[in-house]
Amino acid sequence: MSELITAELVDLDLSAETKDAAARALAERMVTAGRVTDLEGFLADVAAREAQMPTGLDGGIGIPHCRSEHVTAPTLAFGRSARGIDFGAPDGPADLIFLIAAPAGGDADHLSILSTLARHLMDEAFTAALRSAAEPGRAAALIRGEAPQPEAGEAAAPTPEPEPEPEPAPAPAPFRIVAVTSCPTGIAHTYMAAESLEKAGRAAGVEVFVETQGSAGFERLDPRLVADADAVIFAHDVGIRDKDRFAGKPTLDVGVKAGINRPAELIAEVREKAERGETGAPARAAAPMDKDADAADGYATRLRKWLMTGVSYMVPFVAAGGLLIALAFALGGYTVNKVPSVADHFVWTESAGWAALLFQIGSVAFGFLVPVLAGFIAYGMADRPGLVPGFVGGAIALTVNAGFLGGLIAGLLAGAVVGAVQRIGIPPVLRGIMPVVVIPLVSSAVVGFLMFLVVGKPIAALQKGLTDWLSGLTGANAVILGALLGLMMCFDLGGPLNKVAYAFAVGGLANPNEGSLKVMAAVMAAGMVPPLAMALATTVRGRLFTAAERENGKAAWVLGASFITEGAIPFAAADPLRVIPSAMAGGAVTGALSMAFGCTLRAPHGGIFVVPLIGQPLLYLLAVVAGTGVSAALVTALKGLRGAPAEGSPGTAAATAGERDAPVAA
Repeated sequence: MSELITAELVDLDLSAETKDAAARALAERMVTAGRVTDLEGFLADVAAREAQMPTGLDGGIGIPHCRSEHVTAPTLAFGRSARGIDFGAPDGPADLIFLIAAPAGGDADHLSILSTLARHLMDEAFTAALRSAAEPGRAAALIRGEAPQPEAGEAAAPTPEPEPEPEPAPAPAPFRIVAVTSCPTGIAHTYMAAESLEKAGRAAGVEVFVETQGSAGFERLDPRLVADADAVIFAHDVGIRDKDRFAGKPTLDVGVKAGINRPAELIAEVREKAERGETGAPARAAAPMDKDADAADGYATRLRKWLMTGVSYMVPFVAAGGLLIALAFALGGYTVNKVPSVADHFVWTESAGWAALLFQIGSVAFGFLVPVLAGFIAYGMADRPGLVPGFVGGAIALTVNAGFLGGLIAGLLAGAVVGAVQRIGIPPVLRGIMPVVVIPLVSSAVVGFLMFLVVGKPIAALQKGLTDWLSGLTGANAVILGALLGLMMCFDLGGPLNKVAYAFAVGGLANPNEGSLKVMAAVMAAGMVPPLAMALATTVRGRLFTAAERENGKAAWVLGASFITEGAIPFAAADPLRVIPSAMAGGAVTGALSMAFGCTLRAPHGGIFVVPLIGQPLLYLLAVVAGTGVSAALVTALKGLRGAPAEGSPGTAAATAGERDAPVAA
């Protein structure tokens, strides 16, 4: 541990009476050594870590530690207290205090050295030597792992000749445990728990293999060790990464300090679980959209989250593919889709060749749209096991011409089938092959059967009916649909209803026709209105808005022009009863006008930056301007009835909070 600790960082007569005073005394030595740049900032980080969990350990040890941006290099300071200092250990005060400071981006090599110290602290001979050290230099050498010279008056004990050991009798295969340890900072407790478990395992005649998920990263246990293990111990205070590797085995889940303080008890307890045969069914990880779900969430709420998962993963494919195809049409005209494959014929000097290249790349990206939608709806329902049947079902939806609706149904079917398979009781011998063989095989076969032979054709007929309806939209029907989509886009400003309208529009781009292109144009135009209207209102009637809102209004010009509806959230958060109805009115006007003008759009995003790709671009901009004017006029009229707000009013705070928390997405 050279350079991590020197004699100047050792205090063998630490006089502090509290853990805060001890941390300050040792941190001041770090500042003097040039290892910490801001004493108070560093101590605040230490206190924040201490608040997460006490850092006192059995055996009279305190290890306050943190990662901090105020640390220039990994550093360790050591103090020895004669009276003892309370660091929250069950057995009383600590007399050996180690302050560990790691940079916010501490490199793996130094952090692994710090982890070695953590393991040494479990060695009674090591701590006894520190308690008897008379010189700071000797204590620092001990901590660095250097061979210490005997102190004055000490004699080096002779090394006895080892006696020959008898040949051991063959022993049965030992009980095998795999364990994972982790703590919030991943510097000390993680490795100390690992050392304690390994040491207790040796004493009990049990093989213990530990994966430490610390700051220096982690190396996964060999899958064969995990497969052959008789039991699992999780000693952690943060989430276990890739926890599903250990599913289906007797498992004990405790905090990291339990791994340090009572490892023998944990080993005995998990062995008892194994002897009782407490294996149960493979643990099913919470689906991504259910991890933060409220227990009271109804089916409709969960369904919306599953669908939005699929849409969120699909949108980048739509954006990339749609923009490439739109650029191709702009460069090469509307016959570019009939050009032969550029793999067979490509002329570097012709713009038509580049247009064809863009079109064909975009078409490939679009080909993933429905499978990705289905795959990630299933992922939202069933986590990774849902991906394979979801993608397979989505691909079949394309094969039977079920399109976007087929992808939705395939994803829901795949998630449901995987969930059903996971609830079936499986013999322990088969559990290891469930995730990689049984679930993908059975669920893909079931979903394929349903999509090909049961629901595929009816969905395809429904998809065709929807496509034909969009193609035939004219007159009043088109205007009403445009107004409805505009209302949806502006009701929750990027929330679920906004995303439903947007998903409806981008779904139509999978099978583009005149009607679906009109819908896409209306949706994007309406989504631009709320932030543009708020920006205009703060410009023409600034006295009706707080200073924070006026500042937000400047950014809203750019956000609105870029089709980022969330740019209006700060205003809606501060005054929802005036802002949201005004935004909805303007969005409805814009959506209706866009449909009435017959504007079309092949790109799924981009705002005014894709105007050259819009059919009837001048009329399209007119529709956006009209809706923006209606919204701005309404919001200023409604706010005028209230009068100018007082600076520092609740609206100011709400606006600022809304600005801070608003997501940036369409």
